[in-house]
Amino acid sequence: MSELASRVERIIDRATVHESIEVYASSGTEVEIRAYEGRIENLARASSSGIGVRILREGPAGARVGVAWAGSLDDDAVERAVLEARDNSRFASPDEFTTFASPDGVRPASLELRDDAVRTTPLDDKIALVLGVEQLARHAERIRQVESANYSDYEIETVIGSTNGIRASSTRTGAFLSVEAIASDSSGDQTGWGLVAGRGPGALDPTRVVADAVSRATRLLGARKPPSMRTTAVFSPRSTATLLAIVGSALSGDAVVRGRSIFAGREGVDVASTVVSVVDDPTDSRHFGASNYDGEGIACRRNVLIEAGRLNGFVYDTVAARRAGTTSTGGAVRGGIASSPSAGCRALQLLPGDEDGQAIIRSVGTGVYVESVSGVHSGVNPISGDFSVGFTGLMIRNGELAEPIREATVASTLQRMLLDVTLVGSDLEWLPGLAAGQTIAINGVSIGGA
Repeated sequence: MSELASRVERIIDRATVHESIEVYASSGTEVEIRAYEGRIENLARASSSGIGVRILREGPAGARVGVAWAGSLDDDAVERAVLEARDNSRFASPDEFTTFASPDGVRPASLELRDDAVRTTPLDDKIALVLGVEQLARHAERIRQVESANYSDYEIETVIGSTNGIRASSTRTGAFLSVEAIASDSSGDQTGWGLVAGRGPGALDPTRVVADAVSRATRLLGARKPPSMRTTAVFSPRSTATLLAIVGSALSGDAVVRGRSIFAGREGVDVASTVVSVVDDPTDSRHFGASNYDGEGIACRRNVLIEAGRLNGFVYDTVAARRAGTTSTGGAVRGGIASSPSAGCRALQLLPGDEDGQAIIRSVGTGVYVESVSGVHSGVNPISGDFSVGFTGLMIRNGELAEPIREATVASTLQRMLLDVTLVGSDLEWLPGLAAGQTIAINGVSIGGA
């Protein structure tokens, strides 16, 4: 048992006969390095640890839960957090559905989410990696300037335990390499951003991240507003991941029971085209959101949410499941030690089709290629489904990428877009965040331009 797990056990042992305790603890380290013009502009190494405590008291009108947290594992800080949570539980509003998770008999998947190279790789090697990327990008053709090159990594251990018998622990690592390059010609400047990610620094390919940034910057040189039209939009893997994350927020059981989802009351109904199957699978270690346990310490599992267009169901944590009259799907997510668990997706993907991105572009013939989107937070309403975001990309003519476009919008509704998906790519791209990406084609979207 690790020291962090031992500390959690000691806190659980402090529960009185009239209360239940849940403890969420984390401890980790991270490195961040930024290079600019051939030198290190910023370097930070940090360690952090803390606990979140929830104390539950049952009552005739339902349970009351008090929450507190400490950004340290110092004994005095932990003591204050426990006492504060206990005090807060006396004044919380009772809720008949509130409870803590209990083990449900599902065994956790055996996942390897840690690369020891995050810890063992010398700092000088990490510095050399990011400096090399910055230099490669600066000397690339038509690149006027490199805004920055960045390396970061982390290693974090989390432990969840409760008086209900929950005992869960995991350790994960991650490493990221990115570069932002500015291309220039007589038409002006364009910026391109490249990113590679993995469990450790050995998975990061410097040439790939530079090629990605340079390609994105240079192929948008001379971009103009397109004419307004209704056409087929082909979404890049990164844009698809953004779209899928939005859909995932509406597949939360918590959003459904609160009436804040476009899918509420539609189980068993065709909500997408038959080529669309949406899976939340934290047991697939290729996902950056993969995990043995959810945010309540229940074993994660694979949930098929939309199958061949038909809505199967939602992801639930314990409380949302009780409100819906069902059981947890191992779908609790948590923002950290200061937050309580709630229902949410963590490892979304579309089941892949048979064609890669290039084949999809050829199949479409005429349309637009949505390379990157902007304004998602203000332009998308996951409750009503309204969708209108800015994008940059390229026209598609005769099955080939053509002239670059910018200052354009793509508009529809999430409901309509899901039904109008015609092709799903085989080119799965594992990206940081809660969704993987791949190329997809959607018919009949409105493009706003000149």
